[in-house]
Amino acid sequence: METARVLVAADKFKGSLTAVQVAERVTAGLRRVVPGLEVETLPVADGGDGTVAAAVAAGFERREARVTGPVGDPVTAAYALRGSTAVVEMAEASGLQHLPDGVFAPLTATTYGSGELLAAALDAGATTIVFGVGGSATTDGGAGMLAALGARFLDADGKPVGPGGGGLAVLAEADLSGLDPRLKGVGLILASDVDNPLTGPKGAPEVYGRQKGASEEDIAVLDAALAHYASILGPEKAALPGAGAAGGIGYGALVALGARFRPGIEVMLDVLGFAPALARATLVITGEGSLDEQTLHGKAPAGVAAAAREAGIEVVAVCGRLALEPEALERAGIRRAYALADLEPDPAVSMAQAGPLLERAAESIARDFLS
Repeated sequence: METARVLVAADKFKGSLTAVQVAERVTAGLRRVVPGLEVETLPVADGGDGTVAAAVAAGFERREARVTGPVGDPVTAAYALRGSTAVVEMAEASGLQHLPDGVFAPLTATTYGSGELLAAALDAGATTIVFGVGGSATTDGGAGMLAALGARFLDADGKPVGPGGGGLAVLAEADLSGLDPRLKGVGLILASDVDNPLTGPKGAPEVYGRQKGASEEDIAVLDAALAHYASILGPEKAALPGAGAAGGIGYGALVALGARFRPGIEVMLDVLGFAPALARATLVITGEGSLDEQTLHGKAPAGVAAAAREAGIEVVAVCGRLALEPEALERAGIRRAYALADLEPDPAVSMAQAGPLLERAAESIARDFLS
């Protein structure tokens, strides 16, 4: 009989466990039932928050830079580097976690720090940059990012427009001639699980503005301001998939930095070395905090399951809560899902006790699939 080799390739359980902790807990639970079991761990991410941590867990070096946070305060942001490849996560510089006391700034939050973080990667010698976008506090179309890289955005009086999407309403001229010349020699991959356009009913302000504190009036202002911005920079790229990612930073990267859009999980699986790890496995365990409709649209577990199914390797999932029918799981390539909510129905307790509960779920997987 073939020796069992398990690959644990799960994302974080947001609010309770990092992807690295998920892998550690699952491994502990499996080995309690099958001592000495061969387990390989490959924490994964889909371009959103946790992407740098996943790269570091896979052997990239963690680097830090002091950059401008979304409301102008300095923050420390991390990126990951291996050779000439950098993984840059915009949330590290411009994410919701950097808003002071959770006070939103929907009209003025800037991606300037994300541009500074990209510049730090250039300074470190990166010629390939995986730019993971998600979890942003911003809706500025990437104007702040481009300004940090040398672009100038001026009003009718020739003065720089204010920060954030709100300032773009009075944009009269966009001068990209001062962009960092090193960008021309860089392959920039826009990694996102979001394929929204920049504006309109499926655009960045309408779909994501509310979670960044925008009122209905703010959303209308931002949508009009971004449409105006795109009319000056180039409207044809505004409808591309990913243009609306992270408050439109996707558009800025596509229109001015020559970025290529790819689903975040596909890029990250390539970067993390998933294919060789998969070739060594007889069972794959994936998962994230909530397995739901969104999971099926490019989130990490769906990407892992699709790749494993293509290789003919069975996949099971762990999650905090399960909101998918068995048929949907099967279509995604997941044989069975183990939810912490089945072990502890109180969500607050489940989140607080996620580690021990996950070990128990892993014990069940070992009994059902490995012993």
